[in-house]
Amino acid sequence: MGESRGGGCCPSMDLMRSETMQLVQLIVPMESAHLTVSYLGDLGLVQFKDLNSEKSPFQRTYAAQIKRCGEMARKIRFFKDQMSKAGVLPKEMLEKEIDIDLDDVEVKLGELEAELVEINANNDKLQRSYNELMEYKLVLQKAGEFFSSAHRSATAQQREIESQQTGEDLLESPLLQEEKAIDSTKQVKLGFLTGLVPREKSMVFERILFRATRGNIFIRQTVIEEPVIDPNSGEKAEKNVFVVFYSGERAKSKILKICEAFGANRYPFSEDLGRQAQMITEVSGRLSELKTTIDAGLGHRNILLQSIGDKFELWNLKVRKEKAIYHTLNMLSLDVTKKCLVAEGWSPVFASKEIQDALQRAAVDSNSQVGSIFQVLRTKESPPTYFRTNKFTSAIQEIVDAYGVAKYQEANPGVFTIVTFPFLFAVMFGDWGHGICILLATMYLILREKKLSSQKLGDIMEMAFGGRYVILMMSIFSIYTGLIYNEFFSIPYPLFAPSAYDCRDASCSEATTIGLIKVRDTYPFGLDPVWHGTRSELPFLNSLKMKMSILLGVSQMNLGIIMSYFNARFFKSSVNIWFQFIPQMIFLNSLFGYLSVLIIIKWCTGSQADLYHVMIYMFLSPTDELGENQLFPHQKIVQLVLLFLALVSVPCMLLPKPFILKKQHEARHQGQSYAPLDETDESLHVETNGGSHGHEEFEFSEIFVHQLIHTIEFVLGAVSNTASYLRLWALSLAHSELSSVFYEKVLLLAWGYNNVLILIVGIIVFIFATVGVLLVMETLSAFLHALRLHWVEFQNKFYEGDGYKFAPFTFIFTANEDE
Repeated sequence: MGESRGGGCCPSMDLMRSETMQLVQLIVPMESAHLTVSYLGDLGLVQFKDLNSEKSPFQRTYAAQIKRCGEMARKIRFFKDQMSKAGVLPKEMLEKEIDIDLDDVEVKLGELEAELVEINANNDKLQRSYNELMEYKLVLQKAGEFFSSAHRSATAQQREIESQQTGEDLLESPLLQEEKAIDSTKQVKLGFLTGLVPREKSMVFERILFRATRGNIFIRQTVIEEPVIDPNSGEKAEKNVFVVFYSGERAKSKILKICEAFGANRYPFSEDLGRQAQMITEVSGRLSELKTTIDAGLGHRNILLQSIGDKFELWNLKVRKEKAIYHTLNMLSLDVTKKCLVAEGWSPVFASKEIQDALQRAAVDSNSQVGSIFQVLRTKESPPTYFRTNKFTSAIQEIVDAYGVAKYQEANPGVFTIVTFPFLFAVMFGDWGHGICILLATMYLILREKKLSSQKLGDIMEMAFGGRYVILMMSIFSIYTGLIYNEFFSIPYPLFAPSAYDCRDASCSEATTIGLIKVRDTYPFGLDPVWHGTRSELPFLNSLKMKMSILLGVSQMNLGIIMSYFNARFFKSSVNIWFQFIPQMIFLNSLFGYLSVLIIIKWCTGSQADLYHVMIYMFLSPTDELGENQLFPHQKIVQLVLLFLALVSVPCMLLPKPFILKKQHEARHQGQSYAPLDETDESLHVETNGGSHGHEEFEFSEIFVHQLIHTIEFVLGAVSNTASYLRLWALSLAHSELSSVFYEKVLLLAWGYNNVLILIVGIIVFIFATVGVLLVMETLSAFLHALRLHWVEFQNKFYEGDGYKFAPFTFIFTANEDE
């Protein structure tokens, strides 16, 4: 597979390149296959290829085992749900547990599930009975009050009538009696139904009953103050007790149907007051017994869940591992005649010894009489990209990979992004007071990372925690640039020395630099604090930060072009060196490199030359005299030469490369009608960008159009990308001005009122504005702009990002993944 850069037992020493990969073939005996895959999963350095892609999941060898593991995983999810409802937390595995047998786990899970399901079923029945009895008790109490009230009213009415009309026994008359006497032969016995109806349905319930019976009912409802648990749904609901009096079986049938439709629970009730008291006593006794039984059942259930929680993590990890192992085994090709499995996969070259050790250990532990075979295959297939990262570099690598995963052994921008990303962020965010605030928040995440890594965090907190070391670097660089800008919440401090300037006399005002004379040495580090608050502060800082942005932008774009040289040199593409790297360097530096040199000369000499005029008329009138805008001798000749080089570099980028590639293709395939038979034995070959296409068909028109687009993109991009770096100046200015506004218009304004309440309100508004706008929104804004500068302005100079990431089979994340 090509020579290993960095040796066979240690990682590559070239930090910019991904690890050298190899396609390996493993021939594993059936009896040791399971243990072999398990050991390779612990190692986490092999990405298996699916050799059974033409088969459906049900046609594969280990489909039954996967189904079995899936059933066990379902039981574990059931246990997790039950423990969550009961408030039982799984016990953490403090140390590596002794390996357990999957068959024992399956049997144990089945027994525990059956027992827990039975306990839940019994508890549900008891709880339903308890809720029904609670509703029954409320019906007895509320309806009993109604009947008692009606009985007292009837008794009082009887006594009143007896005093006026003797000999007539009204007490034995029905509870509801018409005002005028009726013939005893025409009296109708009234029936009644009692129960509970949901309160939100009570008015509609009453109206439907009235209409269905054409008004031949009498209904009374009483509100229950406290919500009750519905026996059917098990949820709390507000309900009313109702009593419906009716006449006739036909009316009763209609009422029963309406009660069923409205979810009204009906309960039997006796008109006899003595019987009512007896029923309330019986129901209360049964409720007490059920409560005791339910509590005992819940106690037993909690004990069972506690015992499950003690082994939950162990069982969960075991089942997940087994399921992952069988999924991987299904990717292996089965050789029935030789009783072995054949696997193919990618692995780093430095891991060969570890993989062979794992194979040998699996053969010994499984008592296999035949060892596994490890051999390297030759292939034309492009390998995956693998960069070894740690908790410090992983977030930066994720930022790079979000743009696109590097092509195999392409130069990795992450090596430089570790420094340039937080630095460009800090250029836009420079304030050492705000930087300290972010640093303190980040230190909290870092110092508590062990505890926070095991907790469930929100989406925003999860992102912040994952990028904690990037934010740490951003805060440190923000403190550094804040010291250069001399801004602490927009307040300047003479930290390193007194200001180099002082007032000429007592009439000198702080709002002007007129009258200031230099009395000391130049301020040693950063911006002299005397600039802040003066009339010339904004023009001076604008000029400084704008020119600094151009210098930083041109430097980073040059770095990107230099990286393209190292890519071309690594992939041995001299065409890209001579007709891509060199013309691009000439074009960029003939224009904007020259501008950067003029900026530095102007700073060093203190010249008053107008650089806008110099650059514009370099194109419009290159032969005109520069006059007062001349910064060094023979500047006009230098500009003419640079302009000529920039114009010549454009056709050098466009024309030679397509014709050279065409010629190389014709020379490589001259006189060949068929591909050579030994082509598969060649070393691994990765095509360079736009280079040879190997055995693929060569389309000159496509290559030429691609090169034309690439040239136009670079020429126009050189201008737009340089202008894009001015966002460093714009956001830095915006951050500084916002910070100044919050300080002067909120904090100082509140301080000037000499009122404690106004001062407290002003401090609170200042804190919330600083945190919400400057520490959150401005941080996010600067982060996104720094991200754009790296993805578009820097990486597009050399980074293709059309590879795919190395995804080895590993157990590291198995415990945290959801099914």
